[in-house]
Amino acid sequence: MPVAYVGFGSNIGDRLAHIQNAIHALSKTEGVILQKISSVYKTDPVGYEAQAHFLNGVAAIQTDLLPLSLLHALKDIETAIGRKHRIRWGPREIDLDILIYGDLRLQTEKLVIPHPEMHLRRFVLAPLAEIAPDLVHPVLKETIQILLERLEDDKSVLKTDVFP
Repeated sequence: MPVAYVGFGSNIGDRLAHIQNAIHALSKTEGVILQKISSVYKTDPVGYEAQAHFLNGVAAIQTDLLPLSLLHALKDIETAIGRKHRIRWGPREIDLDILIYGDLRLQTEKLVIPHPEMHLRRFVLAPLAEIAPDLVHPVLKETIQILLERLEDDKSVLKTDVFP
């Protein structure tokens, strides 16, 4: 079964509870085995900045779900937790994104793997480097740790003592 990495984040309501509920639901999803979960990081918003700070992290899973099936499962979890779609990069109860799925490179209208902007985002690379520093980005052919060290993103990303 391939290993996939799922980014998670929340900045509305009880952020930690939303994340805990999402991780619990992910662990109960048929065809998914939860392997590792990063710490939770308090992060500055990116894109639309007039909103509350996020709590973000990354989970490593083994899955026999195909990428689009995994995407649908993640969207179902978001809906069950109460995510409402607002503006792009705007506030959200929970956000779940496939970052990397094995060494797969995929580009469809609904899904791009690896996540096309992950290498530009400290709020993704910091928690991913915590659990998989030697993971090689399938397109850029650099480890996550190297990508994090080279990143020029100046957004605040603070590791908390909280685990989901």
